Amino acid sequence: MPYLIVSDIHGNYEALEAVLEDSRGRYDSILCLGDLVGYGADPNTVTEWAKSNVTSVIRGNHDRACTGTDLLDYFNPAARASAFWTRGALTPGNWNYLEHLARGPLRVTPDSSSDGFDLVHGSPLDEDEYLVGADDVQFLGEYLDTKLTFFGHTHLQGGFLLTPRSVKRFMPDRVLQLEPDYYYLINPGSVGQPRDGDPRAAYALYSPENRTIEYGRVPYDIGKAAAKILKAELPESLAMRLFEGI
Repeated sequence: MPYLIVSDIHGNYEALEAVLEDSRGRYDSILCLGDLVGYGADPNTVTEWAKSNVTSVIRGNHDRACTGTDLLDYFNPAARASAFWTRGALTPGNWNYLEHLARGPLRVTPDSSSDGFDLVHGSPLDEDEYLVGADDVQFLGEYLDTKLTFFGHTHLQGGFLLTPRSVKRFMPDRVLQLEPDYYYLINPGSVGQPRDGDPRAAYALYSPENRTIEYGRVPYDIGKAAAKILKAELPESLAMRLFEGI
């Protein structure tokens, strides 16, 4: 049962469409690590898609902020403006869906012959924590309940391998073979707003049977997504950063 793993779509439907087309026929179920909305101009379209197509999804900090669950004091001005805009744009049904998304970690168990794995937005210990470098994860090993955890939030595709004595951060090779004796934290990257200098939409495919992670990147119509942001009178910076992947 291969899975399509997506995260941080952020209301960017053009990027989502490209990911779905690029991965077509290579998965059975879709899992999402949060932040369906915020920043982008298509929060309702993306949320409606998630309601109809995603098997398991957890909440992200922008999903909370855009439904009024969280205060916006720690958001920068552009993020704060987009959250207020999204609050006004969401339909009541989509608002309710986002407001009741599960908090990670969320356990996924493929079948009796495969080990389960966890979905989190930020960290297994704190859904808002950013796992960027080895120092951020070096103490997590004793708290991990599964050998494999998928996380998002940083918008940086890649991940970490944890052994009893060390932590190794790795960049996204095309295919990663998971070793049974190690713990892995895997970030599929951001669909809608990559921040690793590569503007292409990011995702990952996970095969429990083969114990492989396949990272994917795909170009999309950035100009169209950016034009929607500007037409909605959202901050210009939210449109311009899509072209740079930052």
